[in-house]
Amino acid sequence: MDSQLSPVGRFQTLLLATDGTECSAGAEAVALGAASRCESRLILMRVVLTNPEYESMAPDRVADETAAARDDLELLRKRAVDMGIGCETVIRHGVDAYLPVVQAAEEKRVDCIVVGRRQRSDLARLMVGDSTARIIGHAPCSVLVAAQGADRPRRRILVATDGSRLGDAACVAAAHLSEVCELPLTVLTVTSADLDEERRAEAGQTVQRVLDTLMRERRGRGAGLEGMVEQGRPDAVIVDVARGRGADLIVVGSHGRTGLKRLFMGSVSERVIGHAPCPVLVVK
Repeated sequence: MDSQLSPVGRFQTLLLATDGTECSAGAEAVALGAASRCESRLILMRVVLTNPEYESMAPDRVADETAAARDDLELLRKRAVDMGIGCETVIRHGVDAYLPVVQAAEEKRVDCIVVGRRQRSDLARLMVGDSTARIIGHAPCSVLVAAQGADRPRRRILVATDGSRLGDAACVAAAHLSEVCELPLTVLTVTSADLDEERRAEAGQTVQRVLDTLMRERRGRGAGLEGMVEQGRPDAVIVDVARGRGADLIVVGSHGRTGLKRLFMGSVSERVIGHAPCPVLVVK
């Protein structure tokens, strides 16, 4: 197995997709904190939901909603400027929220989209929100999902990897953030009970490979790095370890783009987002 991790992980341009409600409050705080800490350019975006029929029947209402969105973004922009963050505002119209966000991310070559998450319920689908799930599924870049009340990481970062290319990408992104934020990093691999001894040994080798690579890149400064191999259902174990280790950011790999209108229900990433006690970064 290649000993080098994928050369990604920088966050030069962030796009905050906010709807101005309480559900986006955590995403706003996380985006401002991340942009300040990573010295990123920040794009503040609102989507005014409309369609041609609605615009023809109620043009004044569409104009009012657009003006209100512009005012909300201006308040956010002033907060960002006060924090020393370079930013711009973008307002788009569309019949849904996800497509304009994805298109803007492509046009502006965004490294990461930051979005909010609905309040908890009994179903991961409701917690993630259909628009958020579609953004994750179609985005050309990584997506950071934060619930209301979230803030930038201050205690520990947890990254889950299966040893794949996307797992490596998640590890590099997590390692970069742990250095920028000066936080300890836990590297986790999850195995299942039905794996044979050889496959379980490979899981341990995956974690050690990541730790060895990060140690070399940090020139032996391995303080704050730890590895774990746990057994169980991946999404449940990831969430449990995050709680147990006090992680306030979880980093996972994505399965990349999909032609589906939403992520496949039951995917590890979506379940982690739905149940995590902290923001989740889905790396592509």
